[in-house]
Amino acid sequence: MYEIIIEESFSSAHKLRDYQGVCENLHGHNWKVVIVLESEHLNEQGIVVDFKDAKKITEELMNKLDHKYLNELSWFCSINPTTENISEFLFNELNAKMPDNVYVKKVTTWESDGFGASYYK
Repeated sequence: MYEIIIEESFSSAHKLRDYQGVCENLHGHNWKVVIVLESEHLNEQGIVVDFKDAKKITEELMNKLDHKYLNELSWFCSINPTTENISEFLFNELNAKMPDNVYVKKVTTWESDGFGASYYK
């Protein structure tokens, strides 16, 4: 098995519904996202996927989240935009856009230094 790692970031605001504490108020984060892609085989060039191509896919998704109020995005209208749920959202969206034989192994989203959550299957 082969793995490659991509780091991305975006800035956005959210508030947690049904939460007792300051995070129930509107606030923002500079999110850091670490994406692990995997493949059993390398392509003809001896790579999992071209970093440039993987970066383009991840940047397109980050642009959909950057400087947005997450609670207003369709996926988070009924699901709380927690760090855990953001990781799951990114995992599913990225997995759907990867080339054949390349899979998202894990997405870790950091809302601040020292606090993050991962999603994997």
